[in-house]
Amino acid sequence: MVYPHRALIIDDESVIRESCSRLLSKEGLEVTVAEGGDTALRLLDKWAYDLILLDLVIPGYEGLELLRHIRAQDQEAIVLVISGYGTVQSAVEAMKLGAYDFLAKPFTPADLRKMVRQAMEKRRLALENLYLRQELEHRRHRTQIVSRSRAMSQVIEIVERVAPTDTTVLLTGESGTGKSLIARRIHELSARSDRPFVNVDCGTLVETLFESELFGHVKGAFTGADTSKIGKFELSHNGTIFFDEISNISLDVQAKLLKAVDDRVISKVGSHRTINVNVRILAATNQNLQQAISDGHFREDLYYRLNVVSIHIPPLRERREDVPTLIDFFMKLYNGLRNMKVESISPRAMQILLEYDWPGNVRELANMVERLVVLGREGIIQHDDLAFVGWQKTENLVSGHAAGLSLQEAEREHILKVLNMYEGRRGETAEALGIDRKTLREKIKRYGLE
Repeated sequence: MVYPHRALIIDDESVIRESCSRLLSKEGLEVTVAEGGDTALRLLDKWAYDLILLDLVIPGYEGLELLRHIRAQDQEAIVLVISGYGTVQSAVEAMKLGAYDFLAKPFTPADLRKMVRQAMEKRRLALENLYLRQELEHRRHRTQIVSRSRAMSQVIEIVERVAPTDTTVLLTGESGTGKSLIARRIHELSARSDRPFVNVDCGTLVETLFESELFGHVKGAFTGADTSKIGKFELSHNGTIFFDEISNISLDVQAKLLKAVDDRVISKVGSHRTINVNVRILAATNQNLQQAISDGHFREDLYYRLNVVSIHIPPLRERREDVPTLIDFFMKLYNGLRNMKVESISPRAMQILLEYDWPGNVRELANMVERLVVLGREGIIQHDDLAFVGWQKTENLVSGHAAGLSLQEAEREHILKVLNMYEGRRGETAEALGIDRKTLREKIKRYGLE
């Protein structure tokens, strides 16, 4: 099985580190190594690991002591203990402290491989249980759409009318406008609200694993498929499946998805057995799918199956009256989450934010408010706080129209400034703008900022 998970090997013997690293890499794990306990603890403080391979004897640490430190930092990781000085007593003690299993040196690659696969299967089941618990928790807190604009009132009206039906809905709009939130709301207002809502992020799934993610696979379906897997369609049975940024699906997968949409029947990868699935389908895109059809990148028949009812989410610059309401909502939210005491925002600062065009839409605004709450001064946010939390000059926030620039020119200028601010680091730039990396790449290419 291919595991998109992270592993940490802690061993002071370079031969063991290298051999174990090769084996785990072949099992699909992203591997980091540490030869000492201090290095390991620093890594654990920075990253979450799914699997930790721990030598019981590490210079400067008694093995069980290091295991206690690891467990104090990470309760979720699976720890496999290895040692050339193993005794029954030390193995028992390690298990009591939370180790998954104990492997005495010398061990064969087959022994380690078997143990790793068993451990990762346990991890997979734990993550599935976590997903179900999170879904139950989400149902206790209904989705809240924060708006006072007429444009969003019209969207909400359509949502409330279409939600009780089983109609397929296509949500369109720029990145960060709240398409996922609207999809959630449709599900919550439907007759399927007590059943699963399964999100498929088409922009992040690896192309080679896409079919397996959607439909699942049987044991032996492909190299490394050592266990069967339930796909997203089965997980959403009797509920709702939401395809976010569906334009990212390849034509091959689109053909298989079309059959599933038409027949509500799927087959796992490696199996000819059909499985009936009763799901409602929602999809979202920030692209012009009709243009994608003309360019040969999207199937026309799939488009018409998905576009039964279309709901367009307007960008924030077209509903500026929502900005104060959203700022107030996010300020209260992050005050509670971060235990801060920011009370309000000054009229001058609010005016600057009202005049800004928000290319990253609500997501960008939420990120900005969180930074203001965490980094700004308690009490009332002033206009100079805006520069302090990430803007080089507050006048950069003025919209393209106010500065005499076109919307595209203003957006280009702002993206360039944020890129420079983060020294070209695109991940941080995308986060600051409130857009995903793919959207940032497209804008950089469009505006010639490469």
